[in-house]
Amino acid sequence: MINLAKKDISHSLGKFLVTAMGVGMLLGIVLIMMGVYRGMVVDAEILINDINADLWIVQEDTLGPFAESSRVHEDLKNSISIIDGVKYSEAITFQNIQLPKANMPIRVMAVGYDPFGNINPINPDRLIQGSKLTKDHYQIVVSKETGFKLHDEIILARDKYEVVGLTEKTVSSGGDLLVYISLKDAQKNQFSYSNNRVRNDRERGISGNDTTMVNAIIAVLKNGYNTDAVAKNIKEWKHKSVYTKKEQEDILGKNLIERAAKQIGLFTGILILVSTIIIALIIYTMTLEKMKEISIMKLIGIPNSVIIKMIVQETLLLGIIAFISGNIFSHLIYEKFPKRVVLEISDAWLLFIVVIIASILSSFIGVKKVISADPAAAIGG
Repeated sequence: MINLAKKDISHSLGKFLVTAMGVGMLLGIVLIMMGVYRGMVVDAEILINDINADLWIVQEDTLGPFAESSRVHEDLKNSISIIDGVKYSEAITFQNIQLPKANMPIRVMAVGYDPFGNINPINPDRLIQGSKLTKDHYQIVVSKETGFKLHDEIILARDKYEVVGLTEKTVSSGGDLLVYISLKDAQKNQFSYSNNRVRNDRERGISGNDTTMVNAIIAVLKNGYNTDAVAKNIKEWKHKSVYTKKEQEDILGKNLIERAAKQIGLFTGILILVSTIIIALIIYTMTLEKMKEISIMKLIGIPNSVIIKMIVQETLLLGIIAFISGNIFSHLIYEKFPKRVVLEISDAWLLFIVVIIASILSSFIGVKKVISADPAAAIGG
């Protein structure tokens, strides 16, 4: 039997393809939105995985530096290091700063750590040029995406820092590029006040400021020790909040990703709904344009099932072409986005199933029109 859908589409092929590609752009944005969510998950885990600490000791009754403000004394690391089960512990800071650039400042997160300590947050696999920090002062390792190069000078506060290393694909949980400075420099920048502030505080009777603070103490445990048991011991004796690596990941997921996931999911759902409505309207319009021909087919005895099959085939073909063009579109533009976009095959297959279901549902409006078509209209026309 002649394929009626093929014959019908061939009469308006250009219009059909343009329409499919237009819907495909919407589907491409759906894939991008899925990729944005996947990218947020990857970004949220980078710093925690690079540090790879078993325990995070933070200010009491806080969720830690990735969720809210946390300040503890640096010397806490010494008393943590002698607790049974702890192999070694280090102090660490996190601070959002602006790196000066000629055109505009770049927002980054500065990670402060002891260059001579036992825990180095710089993953060697991400260090593509230069070296890690080798001094206590005035060195900085930056992400290559900042645009700085080896041996460039960067002014932070009133000090000049030399770029000694470049990393790639290093971002904070919020998507900001990471830079690394020594713990002493980080404490000076984060916890010390300007001269005017110091003078003002003295006039108010406030003496000095404590630059021996850090945002967290991180610890690596000895083999064979239970992480939860050691964490409970530290909570009881040091009166601090203690989180395992898994708990920190969960906090990030709940406080940062969960709300964004809901927003992205809602936006994605709206785009899929809009795409379904557009496909339905196109099929309805195409059906209206050939109502006389459909009436003639019914008049000469062609059953409804054959005509309905034509409508469903056209709708499915429209959806499949839209899905293919959407995939192509998303892969062409995803690298242009400022934050990480991760396109996964599983997401594409999931969207394909949704598109097929949406296409079948969209065809019902055309099918309904076919069923209600009057064969007598062919004679009256």
